[in-house]
Formats: sequence, C-alpha cells, structure tokens
Amino acid sequence: MAPTDGTEAAGVMDGFTPWPAELAERYTAAGYWSGRLLGGVLRGEPGRTALVAGGERLAYAELDRRADRTAAGFLRLGIRRGDRVVVQLPNTASFVVVFLALVRVGAAPVLALPAHRESEIGYLCELSEARAYVIPDVDGGFDFRKMARGLPVEHVVVDGDAQEFTALADIDTDPEGVPEPPGPADVGVFLLSGGTTGLPKLIPRTHRDYVYNLEASAEVCGFTADTVYLVVLPAAHNFALACPGILGVFAAGGTVVLAPSGSPDEAFPLIERERVTVCAVVPPIALLWLDAVSWSEEDLSSLRLLQVGGAKFAAERAAQVPRVLGCAVQQVFGMAEGLLNYTRLDDPADLVERTQGRPLSPADEIRVVDGDGNDVPPGEVGELLTRGPYTLRGYYRAPAHNARAFTPDGFYRTGDLVRRLPSGHLVVEGREKDQINRGGDKISAEELENHLLAHPSVHDAAVVGMPDPVMGERTCAFLVLRENGRGRAPSLREIKEFLRERGVAAYKFPDRLETAGTFPRTAVGKIDKKALAARLG
Repeated sequence: MAPTDGTEAAGVMDGFTPWPAELAERYTAAGYWSGRLLGGVLRGEPGRTALVAGGERLAYAELDRRADRTAAGFLRLGIRRGDRVVVQLPNTASFVVVFLALVRVGAAPVLALPAHRESEIGYLCELSEARAYVIPDVDGGFDFRKMARGLPVEHVVVDGDAQEFTALADIDTDPEGVPEPPGPADVGVFLLSGGTTGLPKLIPRTHRDYVYNLEASAEVCGFTADTVYLVVLPAAHNFALACPGILGVFAAGGTVVLAPSGSPDEAFPLIERERVTVCAVVPPIALLWLDAVSWSEEDLSSLRLLQVGGAKFAAERAAQVPRVLGCAVQQVFGMAEGLLNYTRLDDPADLVERTQGRPLSPADEIRVVDGDGNDVPPGEVGELLTRGPYTLRGYYRAPAHNARAFTPDGFYRTGDLVRRLPSGHLVVEGREKDQINRGGDKISAEELENHLLAHPSVHDAAVVGMPDPVMGERTCAFLVLRENGRGRAPSLREIKEFLRERGVAAYKFPDRLETAGTFPRTAVGKIDKKALAARLG
C-alpha cells in the first residue's frame, strides 16, 4: 500500500511532481484531501438510475458490477497499478465503465478527445508510455482501428467490432480476488492541456485532488440525488467529467444522461424525456440553444441550471438565459490544470452575468501580476497565478516547460488575463499565452504553425485568433510563400486536406487563410501577431 505523506506518488510514477509535504499535511488536516478514491464515486441507491446512454439505462448496482467485471478484464490483460491507458471513446456507457474500471485497477486513463487523430494520439501513447489504447470501432464515420495499427501499445481494446484487436465485450469477466487498491496520492487520471507550445501536455490528477475537485464542485452547484445531468460536451473533457460533471453527479447519487452532441435536435428531446435538470455547455452551444427555443416544440421546463464555461460568455447573452430558457445560468471559468471558479447560485444577477465566478476552494491562492511578476492593484488587469489543493504542481514529464509554467514557490502561471473584484469574483479579459480559444477548444498557435511549415509551398506561418460572435475566436493562418511570395498560394481547402493527411484534429484547422510577402516584426525580431490581427479588421 502507498504511504500517506506528501511524496508517496513519486515512487509510483516517475515524472510526477508531488505537492510539498507541508502543503499536503495542511490540505489533509483541513479536510480538503480525504482517503476517498475515484473508483468509489458511485454513491447512489443501488436501484436508482445512474446512467442513461443511447438505448442503455443502468442502475447504480449494474454500473458498479460492470465496472468491476471490466476492471477484472484489464487485470487479466496485465494492466496494473501505475500503468497508463489512452482512452478515446465517445459519449457512451462504455466510456464511463472503462474509466471506472481503470481507476479501480489503479491504472491511469489518459483521456483523449474523440476528435484527436494520428498526430495527437501517437504523441500521447509515446509520452505516457501507454500499455493499452481503448477505442470505438467506428465513430462519426471514422475508423479508429486504422489509426490504432502501428501504435506503440501492447493492447488495443475496441468497443465494437475488434477485427484483429481485443473486443471490450470479451474482457468482461468475473473478478478474481480483490486487487491492491491505488493510494489516494497516486495519479488517478491524465487530462490534456489546451497546449500553448506544441502538442498538449499531460496533466496528472491524483485521486485525492480530483475527488476534492468533483465533490466540492457538486456541493457549490447544489447537486443532489435528484440531479439529472445532461452531458453534451465530450465526456473526456474536464468540464463534463468532474466540474461537477459525470463524477460529481455520481458522488451526489444523481443520474447522468449522455448525448452525442449539443445539437438541439439531439439534446432537447433528451431534456424532455429524461426531465434533465442541469447541463454544462460552451458559449457556442448556449447561443444555439437560445436561438433554437423559438422553433423547438420540446418541453424544457425541467431544466433548472445551465452551466456555461470553456470560454467567456458575454454578459448580454448570460442575461438572456433565464428569460429565454427559463433556468438559472452559472458561469464557470477553470482549467484542466486545476483552479475552478463558479458564480454561486445565490449571487446577484450582475455578478452572474458580468463575471466568470470566484474560486471554488477557500484554499485556492490567487495572485494577479504584471509582466514583471509584481501584484497589480485591486481591480487592474494582470496575469492570473494560482496554487491550491487541486491545482497541479507540474506537467507530466515536462521539466523544461514546468520551469516556465510555475513560479519558484509553486504558483501556476495560467496565461489568463483577469481583473479581480472586491467580492473575489474574476473577470476574464483575455490571454497572455499564444493560444486560440475556439468555442472552448484550445488551439496552440505553435503546434498549428509547425504543421503548416511542413507544406511545400509555405516558407513561414503565423496563426492568430480573430474575434467571432458565436465561437468567441476563430483561427486565421497567415502564410509567407516560398520563392519570395511568387509560389502558388494553396487554397484553404487544400490546407485543410494537407492537415488531415498529417493526422491533425479537425478543430485545429484554420478557418481563414491569408498570404503575406513578409511578416511584421517586433523590436526583438519576433513576429508581431498583434499587427497581423489588426489586418483582419
């Protein structure tokens, strides 16, 4: 069994940065960290409906049994405590079963998004040294089995027709004995960073910090056994998984309903049929729903709360939610790295509409600093720095990046520009990092630029965000062509096909393409992206 001090996880998994012992003792003594594990979040009554997904309706007892049997199957494959398993499943019951099975074994799922392709998946398997890769057979017209061939993993487990691989249904087996449980300080799950430099970083979340994350969130958001939570975002996304998300609902004993997407044609009938009370969306989905209500015939009267996060939600639109959808709105601003901010259910309308919430935990430490690292006066804009009982201390196996991303005393540099109000609420004003937030999907400009530079016609590339009323930002790629600009400019369609062939996820494709003879430069010789963005009008 794992010891119980602040450093026990380091021996279980190299490349993980633990909390200092002093802080670990403080968080434990204050009750933020408990001995509860992610595999034990199913706390509803055995006969109560836990999960609705497609044609499946599972009570808590049945979901618990299926998770145990699948855990036994992973053990028979040789998956053990401390192993990593890349999981890339859509919003199905299998996602929930596989997640619970792996965390019960003590293996850490690496949660890839369904949109990821060869570029991202190969990188994640290599970086995490994954023992296995779990996929659907075909989803959205894409055959994931083709992508799995040649990956450096021992086992490929397929939900559906496995072909030459192992079928998920075939590993379901009776448990043999009780496996050694993971320790609370073990890494329970790896989430993915939005990525500002190259491909996404791995975010290690321990059992104890992620359990606190989901339990405290469920309390703040008022989740109970009567909560019926509709999942329209990818279940692998931190917001949908544990803020409070799927796991927070299970901890409260409520019901989770999985939807394939946030389309009103798919989501609204589920809200009516299952009497959904809560849903979490990104701003583009919220805007779509606000418009769709006028022509929808479904009864949405059961909806009590709409959580909106992933990107800043305009105050004017937030004010529309209660009037148009007939439910309360809650702004959520957070990150997979840890810190979560929520407007509270009893906050006055002005704070709900015009801020992105205040920190979840009394132990969240917040600094707002200028470019030199000095605290700015209250109410002024600066970069948000944070540390606390559920904010990571370092990305996995990324020492060089960690040296830049964290202060010497352990504060995480979020890259978000905020103002802090006297109430403690934060107003997000933009980004310090070179990252585009496209409707909640974070796109690293550097990663996309590196792919574009591989195109035979491209001499140089610069990617910038452009404001968009629906998505918040869209992506524009500026290209300098070879031969001093005299080469034939590739079309946007050609660039997208080139990126598709390189295995880049489609949400990272540029929305707009511009060519330039040269790029404007700053005084130190860097590409002046502000000047490029100004050209877009």
